[in-house]
Formats: sequence, structure tokens, C-alpha cells
Amino acid sequence: MAGILGWIVHSGVVQGVIIGATLAFLTAVVVMNLVLRRITRTVDGWASIPACGRPENGVLVRAACAKALPLVNVFEEAAYWTTTRDAAGHRLDGTKAYVLRFPAGQLPPSAAFWSLTATDTVGYMVAGPTDRHSVDDRSGLVPNPDGSVDVILQARTPPGREQNWLPVPNGRFKLMLRAYLPGPTVVDGSYHVPPVVEASVA
Repeated sequence: MAGILGWIVHSGVVQGVIIGATLAFLTAVVVMNLVLRRITRTVDGWASIPACGRPENGVLVRAACAKALPLVNVFEEAAYWTTTRDAAGHRLDGTKAYVLRFPAGQLPPSAAFWSLTATDTVGYMVAGPTDRHSVDDRSGLVPNPDGSVDVILQARTPPGREQNWLPVPNGRFKLMLRAYLPGPTVVDGSYHVPPVVEASVA
């Protein structure tokens, strides 16, 4: 065993293979990130990748999509938006409070259902004061007098607004909005998810 390790340590061929493999991996990561940036559509802080899931995609696009959204469906079947920043461009932070306000009649259009989930920045759900990790079209969100709908995003319970509350982690967090069987305005790109706006902690 010592002889084999000594050969590996002193072998220029083996070291060349290791260095070459490392450089190839780093190059692949850089290329995938560049491709991902090119195919990502970002509006009001929300990023979506309509090109993912299509059978005609090339190897680079498939690899970039697998890195960002593993097992994603085509956009016509399921649309995904993610954000880690508020309307001012600041990182979402659970020590603050935010409001996601959908104008009247502008909840995510879908023929199946939509849902909004809060996770840590990696994408894992975090235990909070309730078992609610998402809100959706079946959550009974209470509209404002003008018909708009607020989703309250904060770590602490907002008194009197619990029905519209989505608990978020105490630190930095990410939001993912999904619409299954999205409507035509989602598919053609004319529907925009509203920005996440910082608010006073209730």
C-alpha cells in the first residue's frame, strides 16, 4: 500500500490526471452558471427558467437546469419562481418583516393550484412556531378591501393576520412560488409576480 501511495505522490501522470479532472470540473461549473444566467428570466427579484424541462434542450442547458431545478417539469405544466431578495435588492432576512401583495385578480393564474413556500437559502424547510410551511390557493387568504391579497412574511405571529401569515426562518431565507398548469399569461411571460416589500414587524 505504501508503495502505491508513493507512486501516486511522485507520478507526474497521476498528478496530471487529478489536476486535469479538477480543472474540467471547475470549467463545467463555470459554463453551467453562465448558461443558467443566460436562460434565467428575472423580474422584480423573482427568477424563473422557462426553458427547463424541454426534450429538445442541449446537454449544457439540461445540466444547468438540473443544477438549478432538479426534476423540473416543462413550464406549461409547472412554473417556478424563486427569490432571495426584496424589492430594494436586499437579502431576505427573517429578523425583518415583508409583505407580498398580489393586486386584485392577480393571484398566480393556474388551472390546478399554486403554492408559496419559505425555506432556508439551500432549499430546506425550517421548523417554526407552526406547522405551516406554505400558503396556497386553498389557504383561505383574506383579501384587503380593494381586493388585493397580502401574504405576511415574518418569523413572529402577526396579531390578527394569522390567516395570511407565512412563517419564515429567523435568518436568511428563500421563497419559491409554484403554479401548476399555469395560465396563458404565465406561459407567455406577461404575468409578473409582485416584488417582496419590507414592512414593519407586526
